[in-house]
Amino acid sequence: MVGHSRSRPRASIILDRSVCYDRDMVAQLEKKPSPRQKLLAAADELFYNEGIHAVGIDRVIERAGVARGSLYYNFSGKDDLIKEYLLGRHARWTGRVDERVAKANGPAEKILAVFDALGALFAEPSYRGCAFVNAIAEAKVDGPETHAAAHFRSWLHALFGDLTAELPVENPLELADQLVILYDGAVAGAQMDSSPKAAATAKTLASMIIGA
Repeated sequence: MVGHSRSRPRASIILDRSVCYDRDMVAQLEKKPSPRQKLLAAADELFYNEGIHAVGIDRVIERAGVARGSLYYNFSGKDDLIKEYLLGRHARWTGRVDERVAKANGPAEKILAVFDALGALFAEPSYRGCAFVNAIAEAKVDGPETHAAAHFRSWLHALFGDLTAELPVENPLELADQLVILYDGAVAGAQMDSSPKAAATAKTLASMIIGA
């Protein structure tokens, strides 16, 4: 009886270690990116840095380190991959802007927070212009880039339209259009001049327009 009772704790300890080991393995598997995630990450890097049409499917597959079949299992083709790449860029940028705007107090401050978000983006070493501007510059007629860019522009106009609607101004839509122009100018200036100062300049001008 004594020997039998002593064996139970030992068995229990072995079981506990097995459970912990299994949990660790599950956690590691959950953190491992899927082939789809690898392909999107590779496309995001290559398409943004080198150009969508300058990068072939084989380059994306090689950079992702996945089997060729993984691409066509997860995407219908390159156009589908381009669409998902741009949707991902859109989602990440809108998330950053929303976070900045949410922290600001008052409608005027919220508008200026958009330009603060631009300034942070421009200061990143990897910044090489707006992904949508770059994409539309090399887009084919009615390609996935065209639709993604149109969706992005609708969001941008709606963003400033909603924010200016909260201001006590006579024509909020006209003000929103002016702010979009300032936004576009900052984006172009930052890319052409390789300087994040364009965002601060646009913010100053936006503040003057709002105040007027």
